[in-house]
Amino acid sequence: MRIYLVVMDETEEAKQALRFASLRAMKTGGSVHILALVPQQTFNAFGGVQATIEQEARERAEVMANNAAGNIFGEMGKRPVIAVRPGAPADVISKYLEDNGEVAALVLGTAAESGNDPLVAHFAARAANLPCPLYLVPGNLSKERLDELA
Repeated sequence: MRIYLVVMDETEEAKQALRFASLRAMKTGGSVHILALVPQQTFNAFGGVQATIEQEARERAEVMANNAAGNIFGEMGKRPVIAVRPGAPADVISKYLEDNGEVAALVLGTAAESGNDPLVAHFAARAANLPCPLYLVPGNLSKERLDELA
């Protein structure tokens, strides 16, 4: 079965990538894995406060991923696999790909307007060494065009 891995956050480009991956999965009999990243905390507080900050960040990521999964289930009728991981985004994604060799494609969304997207830049520069194809979904596509291309 083809597995499309989508890195999920609260951006529109992540939603575009998720829609594309969901449609591809539906058309190919595959499935979607959502990887929600827990942002690294740059602020170090006292023990209990730091733990609370990190827990809240994890809970936000889980809620966001579950909402996205619910939307996919509602539209496509198939529930995606959800993983929530803390750490440096590129490292977390690379580790996930390493641990899940059955992933058929890494699907990332690009910003609608030119901008600095470190994840896209990181993985595009390393595409030749990835264990699967990298799909970059343009953030400026209309819903109709996105559906047509998927």
